[in-house]
Amino acid sequence: MICEKILGRLDHIPVNGRKIEYVDIEWHEAFKRIHKKMTETGTEVGIRLDDSVLTRGLYEGDVLYEDDERIIAVHTPPCDVIVVTVAPDHSFMVAKVCYEIGNRHAPLFYGPVENSFITPYNEPMMTMLSKLHGVTVKEEKMTLDFDKRISASVHNHHH
Repeated sequence: MICEKILGRLDHIPVNGRKIEYVDIEWHEAFKRIHKKMTETGTEVGIRLDDSVLTRGLYEGDVLYEDDERIIAVHTPPCDVIVVTVAPDHSFMVAKVCYEIGNRHAPLFYGPVENSFITPYNEPMMTMLSKLHGVTVKEEKMTLDFDKRISASVHNHHH
């Protein structure tokens, strides 16, 4: 089956007893136009979206297909992230943290509390951030919430 548009969000579409199948889209795949995937129940899904996905991305719960019997929706699996927290008495370090993450072209998200941020995990980033004064870092596994992204785009960028 080919899915060519996002039909809405799962929390806004009536399920009415239909079976919901999920297709996993990793965070780093969310801004790609074309995918060939399988749902968790084995349905083969071809996803071919327009250019709007390059800036919007695919969110957890986006509905890609629906008929009388089933709905196919996006699931973004949890991934390893770095949760960065800037101490209240070092709030001037917020700019440094955001600069350093952005300078490495890494995605950046608002964290759960004030002056906290989330970025996908990689060892060099973890090492660099852990050396900043007044900044604590910890590795966690979580689903990235694209509604809380700070960076304009989240796709990988290479020079």
